[in-house]
Amino acid sequence: MKTLIDAAMKREKCDLVIKGAKVFNVFTGETEEGDIAVKKGKIVGVGSGYEADEIYNAKGAYALPSFIDAHIHVESSMLSPEEFALLSVRHGTGVIVADPHEIVNVCGIAGAEYMKEAFAHVRYRGVNPLDVCLQLPSCVPASPFETSGAVLNGRETEREIGRELFYGLGEFMNYPAVIGADEEALQKIGAAVLQGKMIDGHAPALSGNALNAYATAGIKTDHECVNSDDCREKLKRGLYVQLRNGSSAHNIEENAKAMNAYNYRRFILCSDDRNAYDLRTHGEIDDALSRLVRMGVPAPWAIACATLNTAECYGLKDKGAIAPSYDADIAIVENLKEFRVLAVFKRGVLVAEGDKALFSAERYSSKDVMGTVKIKEVRADDFKFDLSGNVRVVRVKPNGIMTEEEIVSVTGKDGDVILPKGVCKLAVIERHFASGNTGKCLLKGYGICGGALGISVAHDSHNLIIAGDDNEAMARVAMLLKEAGGGMAIVNGKFERAFALDIAGLMSGKSYEEVIRETEEITAHARRMGIEDGIEPFMSLVFLSLAVIPELRLTDKGLVDVNQFKIVSVKCEE
Repeated sequence: MKTLIDAAMKREKCDLVIKGAKVFNVFTGETEEGDIAVKKGKIVGVGSGYEADEIYNAKGAYALPSFIDAHIHVESSMLSPEEFALLSVRHGTGVIVADPHEIVNVCGIAGAEYMKEAFAHVRYRGVNPLDVCLQLPSCVPASPFETSGAVLNGRETEREIGRELFYGLGEFMNYPAVIGADEEALQKIGAAVLQGKMIDGHAPALSGNALNAYATAGIKTDHECVNSDDCREKLKRGLYVQLRNGSSAHNIEENAKAMNAYNYRRFILCSDDRNAYDLRTHGEIDDALSRLVRMGVPAPWAIACATLNTAECYGLKDKGAIAPSYDADIAIVENLKEFRVLAVFKRGVLVAEGDKALFSAERYSSKDVMGTVKIKEVRADDFKFDLSGNVRVVRVKPNGIMTEEEIVSVTGKDGDVILPKGVCKLAVIERHFASGNTGKCLLKGYGICGGALGISVAHDSHNLIIAGDDNEAMARVAMLLKEAGGGMAIVNGKFERAFALDIAGLMSGKSYEEVIRETEEITAHARRMGIEDGIEPFMSLVFLSLAVIPELRLTDKGLVDVNQFKIVSVKCEE
């Protein structure tokens, strides 16, 4: 402390001075021209006349606190943690609150330990360029209607939540269990409360008494608000609203309509799920900032959402501001409209400049997250579906992850259904224990024709999910995924292509350039099979098994009516 005070009083040289910046003050919403003085990774002053061993000239650009992503599943980028950091940091992100829900559903706590260790391998000049607040997943599995690779019950949550490994409890998706005062759910929540740890929420359209009950449990955030009215009610009940700017799902434009001069300090920004292409091309929280400003949100409000608001929400006491005693985590941006990031500092160390990370990382590997696709041999006859009469069909909606139930009349022939125009088959195959469990239903609005495609990413238990209109092709896709150890696969006539996701069947060990190139190529092939506009061939598919988002979802155990929260028959009762 004496050293820091002496540097602040100019009795001692600083380590770094950032000169010529327009320094944005998150406390007042004002911008001041001055130098930022840094000593031992801490900001010791904003002013003039500081001397330092290292000088950085911001040349009139804006200095902001580096950004905080309030909720993200790193696995959804399909990148290893090391490759994710290379993209995240160069876009000005200094902290992520990461929920390793996906990999823990596959590999258990070993998956979270892998994530922490892999991120820890990212070092540069004595600092970690990206701080990672890892949440303990609360819903493994997300619902009782699916088979996951691991199960974290209340007792295991009590044991794990106290570890330094975990910053808090991840999004509690099983909101019916919370409002129903389910004993196991309350055991998990109670364990986090006793440890004084943050609890994230997931409660689409929850209102009234049910919302009161959910908030009473001590859950503090929600990123699933369905509209601005939903936002306002969550705000009234004391929750922070996370404005989501993901690749497949984003509610930022609609929900920001609820923001005003009084409540803007209760909004924070998150990505939730962000693919590698969007991370590289559009960015992360910097992209969310520019979207907010384009729609008319004042820049000072938007910046607070990306920095101070999130730091206060999660108790990150040294983050979120450019002021004395705060960590010198700083993003230099060109302007307060596009927020193009010019340079990034982490604890006073320049870690990215000119759209390029200055660090690299030795790749960390663990046998605990490899070889995770275990299925029996799959044959074409496994996809026969003896249906006739009125049946429930999952209808996908474009540009989102919601589904609807539709009743369709079908006929059968030779023990299989005759697919009506615009309808294909959807199957989910359990891949953790080779049990042979396979859920099947019909899918409308997806648009595939003449083959099949599938992926080993299927929220949230990440079994194999396959869509197609040809039984042979569907079976071949399943075996391609097994051979690859997980990934993305497509079969169209004699054409076959697979892209391996060798880390838990969720992420690739390749560079982000390779991941982007190969996923774009296989997606382009899928597009040529007639996938509808507004539907992402693979990324739309991965949410069709998420049995906590209305209305109909498919798991390895069958068709789930999320509104009733139970498994229902594909065939309609007479």
